[in-house]
Amino acid sequence: MAEAKWYVVHTYSGYENTVKATIEKTVETRQLQDVIHVVSIPMETVTEITDNGPKTYDRKVFPGYVLIKMVMSDEAWYIIKNVRGVTGFVSSGTKPTPLTEDEVYQLGVEKREIIVKYAVGDTVRIADGPLTSFNAVVEELDIEKNKVRVIVSMFGRETPVELELDQVEVISQ
Repeated sequence: MAEAKWYVVHTYSGYENTVKATIEKTVETRQLQDVIHVVSIPMETVTEITDNGPKTYDRKVFPGYVLIKMVMSDEAWYIIKNVRGVTGFVSSGTKPTPLTEDEVYQLGVEKREIIVKYAVGDTVRIADGPLTSFNAVVEELDIEKNKVRVIVSMFGRETPVELELDQVEVISQ
């Protein structure tokens, strides 16, 4: 079975919610949950300072676009393409182009879950980057920002280094 990938669908301006609802209803009525997995409209929360105080609302990050995680097939392509309000898939040529894993991660539609098995004060080994295989002590963890600051002892000096959470691993005792 082919793996589901994220695709970008272009819609008429203001039709994003209608397109999303129509695709979700079609998936439900035709039992296509194994073909079309997720339909998403990336949103961001905006706080505007007005004369009446702060006003918070959600707005579309990419107006005119809907993201769909699906297994691409002729049938799935036909179903999406014929939804009212859809102008087509974002593609290079005639074939829809899936988003790369990095693009999906940067858009924030899918979060990579990293299980952190170390804490501040633990000795860890750097598993990736220019300091691979160096041992270090965890000084600070920021799980929200996917960052860890470690102290590496090099040439008799302690040097703080900021890495991503998955670039360090626990040293097995």
